[in-house]
Amino acid sequence: MSDSPVAPTEILARVADDIATLPAGQWDACAGEANPFVSHAFLSAMEESGSVGPGTGWKSLPIIIEDRAGEIAACLPSYLKSHSQGEYIFDQQWAHAFENAGGQYYPKIQIAAPFSPVPGPRLLMRDEFLALPLLRAAEQLAENNGISSVHATFVSEDQIPHFREAGWLIRTDSQFHWRNDGYENFDAFLAALSSRKRKAIRRERAKAQESVEIVHLTGDEIQSYHWDFFWEFYQDTGMRKWGQPYLTRGAFDLLQQKMADKLLLIFAMQDGIPVAGALNVIGADTLYGRYWGCTRNIPFLHFEICYYQAIDAAIARGLKTVEAGAQGSHKLARGYQPVPTWSAHYIVDPGFRSAIADYLERERRAVTADIEFLAEMGPFKKSA
Repeated sequence: MSDSPVAPTEILARVADDIATLPAGQWDACAGEANPFVSHAFLSAMEESGSVGPGTGWKSLPIIIEDRAGEIAACLPSYLKSHSQGEYIFDQQWAHAFENAGGQYYPKIQIAAPFSPVPGPRLLMRDEFLALPLLRAAEQLAENNGISSVHATFVSEDQIPHFREAGWLIRTDSQFHWRNDGYENFDAFLAALSSRKRKAIRRERAKAQESVEIVHLTGDEIQSYHWDFFWEFYQDTGMRKWGQPYLTRGAFDLLQQKMADKLLLIFAMQDGIPVAGALNVIGADTLYGRYWGCTRNIPFLHFEICYYQAIDAAIARGLKTVEAGAQGSHKLARGYQPVPTWSAHYIVDPGFRSAIADYLERERRAVTADIEFLAEMGPFKKSA
């Protein structure tokens, strides 16, 4: 805590208008430096670019607790949502069930990094004892305003005990992450795989690279025209996957202004022109793969740009993990292993809560079994 700590008997939470107008240094003192997606830079860029705000179904609703000096001691990156898009933890069936029973599911409160299926802290605080007051504030906000539920998605594993203590329902899902086992280079990683998988990856990489040049750009190397090309890629992928891309063009300019040293653009070039690209975000020990797109269909280029080049970049930077986004069992053959992810849910209506709890218990068993099965199917050499 600061020199003016919050006494347990003096805790008062309030809802701020948005994150952008809150002091960046105070917010980041609570968020820490490890995960860029809860930083003031990222979250304020979402607001200032119009990716979050009027007309998007995401209304900023940050909950903060201040210390005696009036500085932020704890906060929640929370939003009032009128739909379930851009979350990657799917609760649309819950909404249909509740509304078919006569309830009103939306709006709901979402504690999240918008549009980012990235595990990380959701309780941002300078002292752990403020975790429960933060959660109680979110609960009270929902109950006092007739809001059906509060959802914290992609919660880091170390924070799940706080949600359990508060009595929230815990949901389990899975992603595929690559883990750096101290590899000196990509060939050292390949050496850990079975011979068949190793040969398959080498063939894929050779085929993908035969007609393109791969370039990595970060920091001031990224110019506005690079974002123009990437915007075209992002638009194409977004329109095909979810109908309408979530981020505005201005979001990329703002991310460049606010956190350029955290961004890694990987482009495939033909005749000096980008024909495909992927945006990655660099964390303290993790490389986060975010968006991909292309204007030319080149075999295996998606795997090369999004997965293999990301591994190269992580090894070069000494990062422990590559997180390549949501879903995608095809990542398994490329050395990305299944890992559990968690979300936490506060359901106001007791009957609905009971039904959801029963569903989550059955879902949890299925997800755990699936992770165990997939782990056995991975490309790594089997120990004797």
